[in-house]
Amino acid sequence: MQATTRYARSGDLHIAYRTAGDGAVDLVYVPTWVGQVEVLTEEPSIAAFIERLCGFSRLISFDRRGSGLSDPWEGMALEDQMDDVLAVMDAVGSERAALMGSLEGGPLAMLFAATYPERVGALILYATFARGTRTEGYEFAHSEEERAVKFGALIDQWGNGATPAALAPSRASDPEFLEWCGRMERHAASPGVIRKIFDAVGQTDVRDVLPSIRVPTLVMHRRDDSMIDIAHSRYLADHIPGARLVELEGSDNLFAVGDSEAILGEIEEFLTGTRQVREPDRVLATVLFTDICRSTERAAEMGDSAWRSLLGRHDDLVRAEVLRHRGRAVKSTGDGVLATFDGPARAIGAARSIEESVRRLGIEIRAGLHTGECEIIGDDVGGLAVHIGARVLDKAGPGEVLVSSTVKDLVVGSGIQFRERGAHELRGVPGEWRLFQVG
Repeated sequence: MQATTRYARSGDLHIAYRTAGDGAVDLVYVPTWVGQVEVLTEEPSIAAFIERLCGFSRLISFDRRGSGLSDPWEGMALEDQMDDVLAVMDAVGSERAALMGSLEGGPLAMLFAATYPERVGALILYATFARGTRTEGYEFAHSEEERAVKFGALIDQWGNGATPAALAPSRASDPEFLEWCGRMERHAASPGVIRKIFDAVGQTDVRDVLPSIRVPTLVMHRRDDSMIDIAHSRYLADHIPGARLVELEGSDNLFAVGDSEAILGEIEEFLTGTRQVREPDRVLATVLFTDICRSTERAAEMGDSAWRSLLGRHDDLVRAEVLRHRGRAVKSTGDGVLATFDGPARAIGAARSIEESVRRLGIEIRAGLHTGECEIIGDDVGGLAVHIGARVLDKAGPGEVLVSSTVKDLVVGSGIQFRERGAHELRGVPGEWRLFQVG
């Protein structure tokens, strides 16, 4: 984004905004209330998402009144906030722009598009809603009681990174992501202000506005969204004239996490008429999967609270050993981890160290490794190499570090000893694979 945050005057208020890119299409991102334009791009996945948008647009973003770097304000009516969108567009010289809104940014974008069609070339809605609470004919929203419980729990943990479990469950065990989320929460607003914002969002209702939206509209939503039911987007697509609904795979609500390229491709094609065919980034890496043996039985024996505490200590030790061996913990698998390394010997060293470290907690693990070409998908990895690594893990017994023949061949001369485990068929992988136990 633009190196310097600037301010647009909206009546007596100052609205913080930033711009990025010089594409032919102006794209105004109408954000959620929980944000701050400078902290936003400190998360690598969001910075990458923005960079991709800038390949075909000039991206304009701002902080909502009452949050982030914009002036504080008690009144939160959407009608007044439309002036803020106009002020930012005028400040950057944008006569006509596409609007993109997600979560509670969506209702403001919808109202603006219906009210100022001459300033809006297109409307993009991602994982958003028309009404904040359940009512007759809109039964898929949370009830007021459910909202009170859900958002009350978030507010109680505000500033500590409470939102990832809801917004990006695939990153909920990533310590760097959690730290960024906590920082974003603190910079967005205080807990008391956030409570007022959540209350205002609960009173939102733009259902009567939808038939008046006459600009081309794209509605997107991931089918298993962890934050908001896809029924909201289906309702929008049914009630906005000519709207096109795209249902995407995945459970992360945050657009930059998970398969972000699917979202970006839809946006690019919608705004420009073409979609850039992007080859996935590929890298040679050693994939490590670990898994706690008898985890279900242990959880039942210990009880939920004691098991969660033990699992947290396990996760801390695993991440520490992965980092110590120059690896990257990609994601938690519930009772294990997926990590990647730039060398197979380091991956084997990490697996051995993890097995020894967690044994002191009374935990026994197993591990599977394979080296191959991986696809980089945002913060995740995919491809056949990852699939093979998972299947090697399936063949490992308690306390074993099992590797494919590829890994064994690549560490010749390292002094690492192996015991042959024979040829195996790996589910979903063609051919037979020779596997070896480390040590």
